[in-house]
Amino acid sequence: MSNTKALPLIEPEIADAVTPCCPPLTERPFTVEEAETAARMFKALGDPVRVRLFSAVASHEDGEACVCDISDVGVSQPTVSHHLKKLKEAGLLTSERRGTWVYYRVEPSVLAAMGKLLGLSTAG
Repeated sequence: MSNTKALPLIEPEIADAVTPCCPPLTERPFTVEEAETAARMFKALGDPVRVRLFSAVASHEDGEACVCDISDVGVSQPTVSHHLKKLKEAGLLTSERRGTWVYYRVEPSVLAAMGKLLGLSTAG
């Protein structure tokens, strides 16, 4: 078990509105805490295998994927588990064990918060 504490991309006390960890990059300079949170997210996504795993989970039916469905990314199963753990520690994924399998999910609020951080509009 790791003692690493994930810093959330969104503030958990706001249920309906998406409150990102940080303002848009173009709004103002980040505080030290905001920079650390954003860097943790970007570092987690700084590996092509992690980007593929994150994309596989985010694009999976119902926005949730069993580890058994997303392990074909060109690395061994233990390495997949390691990368999924890093994405989870960065606050990008959540997981739930069901029997022998672990299911991963990207919460829609995380994607919205990432978009806001990058200054992207989610309006159509």
